[in-house]
Amino acid sequence: MIHLNEQQKRHLRRLGHQLKPVVRMGGAGLTANVLDEIGQALDAHELIKVKILADNRAERKALVETICRDCDATLVQAMGHVALIFRRSRIEKKRTIALP
Repeated sequence: MIHLNEQQKRHLRRLGHQLKPVVRMGGAGLTANVLDEIGQALDAHELIKVKILADNRAERKALVETICRDCDATLVQAMGHVALIFRRSRIEKKRTIALP
């Protein structure tokens, strides 16, 4: 997991503003398939939104922490049911986001 300072988070929030959720996590919860899908999306895009359909705020927070830990990603922002997550792509050619 990479540590981001406030300037970098602000930059990533600007980039992620127009993004639509790539992965939607439903009633089945966090499964291995969902984690694989998030990992593939992070490799392809580096910055993604994940929509988590859980009613309890503490449960959503725990799910986001688990996603970030298991995918070696960093939470940029969480608002309501949507989390903005960043991870450098493991594929050199796909690294497109330059952090300030």
